[in-house]
Amino acid sequence: MKNIIIGTAGHIDHGKTTLIKALTGRETDTLDEEKKRGISINLGFTYFDLPSGKRAGIVDVPGHEKFIKNMLAGASGLDIVMFVVAADEGVMPQTVEHLDILTFLNIKNGIIVLTKSDTVDDEFKELVKEDIIERVQGTFLENSEIIEVDSISRNGINDLMNKIDIMSKDLEDKDESSPARLNIDRVFSIKGFGTVVTGTLIEGKISVDDDLSIYPKDLKTKIRSIQVHGESVNTAYAGQRTAINISNAKVEDINRGDVLASFNSVEEAMMLDVKISLVNHNNKNLKHWDRLRLYHGTREILCRVVPLDKEEIKCGESGYAQLRLEETIVSKKGDKFVLRNYSPMETIGGGVIIDTSPKKHKRFDDKVIQALQVKEKGELKDILEEYLKHNLKSYPTMKEIMSYSGDNEENVKLAISKLLDENKIIVINNMYSHINQYEKLKESTLNLLNDYHKKFRLRTGILKEEVRSKIESKFKTKDMDILLAKLSDESLIKVVENKVSLYNFEVKFNPKQIEIKDDIHKKLKSCGLDTLLTIDEVCLNNNYKEVLEAMIGNSVEKLDDTYVMDKKTYESSKEILVKYLNDNKEITLGEYRDLVGSSRKNCMIILENFDRNKVTKRIDNKRILF
Repeated sequence: MKNIIIGTAGHIDHGKTTLIKALTGRETDTLDEEKKRGISINLGFTYFDLPSGKRAGIVDVPGHEKFIKNMLAGASGLDIVMFVVAADEGVMPQTVEHLDILTFLNIKNGIIVLTKSDTVDDEFKELVKEDIIERVQGTFLENSEIIEVDSISRNGINDLMNKIDIMSKDLEDKDESSPARLNIDRVFSIKGFGTVVTGTLIEGKISVDDDLSIYPKDLKTKIRSIQVHGESVNTAYAGQRTAINISNAKVEDINRGDVLASFNSVEEAMMLDVKISLVNHNNKNLKHWDRLRLYHGTREILCRVVPLDKEEIKCGESGYAQLRLEETIVSKKGDKFVLRNYSPMETIGGGVIIDTSPKKHKRFDDKVIQALQVKEKGELKDILEEYLKHNLKSYPTMKEIMSYSGDNEENVKLAISKLLDENKIIVINNMYSHINQYEKLKESTLNLLNDYHKKFRLRTGILKEEVRSKIESKFKTKDMDILLAKLSDESLIKVVENKVSLYNFEVKFNPKQIEIKDDIHKKLKSCGLDTLLTIDEVCLNNNYKEVLEAMIGNSVEKLDDTYVMDKKTYESSKEILVKYLNDNKEITLGEYRDLVGSSRKNCMIILENFDRNKVTKRIDNKRILF
């Protein structure tokens, strides 16, 4: 079943609250001050059943200029707007401002409701209608039907309900496949339950016992219970107004404007790249560093504007800009917003978020403008390629890419698959990188190895961990293993045990070093298992140490930080042990000493090496095969 949210908009005292009472039989003015003054100050919520049986949530938003912030909060997530104009007054200042706001928030479906229609004669009513039709030209309400009602006598109420019912059939389905996101518009505490937040679930779904976060503070919370239209449910779906009882969060820790969402599903930022459009009826132009009020979801944030493609954005025009925020915001690409003057507070424009994690841009940069054009209008594949191409300081996961794109998982995975097929991006342990970024990693790795080989000509290679720390410290060990495997597949490097070298690199000894090599080999081989030599005992000087380092892993086995051993003797002692354990399952230190005919001390050093290399596993005083 489609989840329908209907809202009112219009000038103060044009009968919005009374209209809702006529539709639902319920009062949405609940505060004493609201009832006393006869105006809506806060958001009012209720619901009613349509003739077809569908249940619609309804939001009563304030019309007074001083409460426009609450109106913006209520307009977030509306499916259908009842645009209310009183027949006895016609179009008024807040009527126009509400219309601007709804247009910038990309509300697509609306009904013009002419309230108090029984209080004026037909001639005056027709004049008001003509004025309304003229005012809504070029907006989403152009060609919308005007329905006359009188909420007191209920004339026209049934016609209005039938019209809403018909319109609800053509509404687009909400996105339930994306991570959950709810803009919080109220927060309060109920005795015996704790903290409750309310809002319209914009996308995804939320179920009891889900673990979510409240942004921008990133408060981890668990869902205790959910109510939709006053009834307890196990799951709330995109498009529903919900009241959610949460744990691990106090009322004082949460504010209207915060966002309840799945972990890591939204981008936090202090800057936004946007496309701004300005209204054409207030002569307000936007200049560099103008201070504005940004309204996004249920949040108000102060910001500075930096026009990117022109000196100033003139009234009635559009342009690209970067907003430098005074507080952190969480948003997704494609989100709509409204802009108001810092002072005097009037709506001057709105727009769409193009990039939620931009760098600081210089003005009039052609590359920046071209990239914004792609991000605004390009295919999702092109948008994600641009994102990864310029995201050089991190390696986003699929969830982070979804958060940036604002699209659902299926579409993002399809776009990523195309980019992988076209070899424009690579994936490293579920992290994604543009091919340009990979090429830079490749170049850095090869340069590191080349410099290392020049400095240490007799060393077989550099430790993998050292490569990771010097090339990309953000990588974990398994991430570096994947990168090195890719480079190895391209025959650029080779990885032997735990050391990395250039693919064609080989240790080459000069005649003097060959003599030293033969001397070391002779010493170790002659010792066998009877005597284990220390590195200092083998090496007469630094030249010996350099040659020994090159031999380790080839003809020499390094048992620990002190002792070394002839490689063939080492392998033989291991073969003897493995054969014994295959036949007898376990062995003691004394049994191994008798088996190989060496000293207890030597056998202890060798066995501990086997333990470290996962040949054996020690259990109490015995060893078994690992």
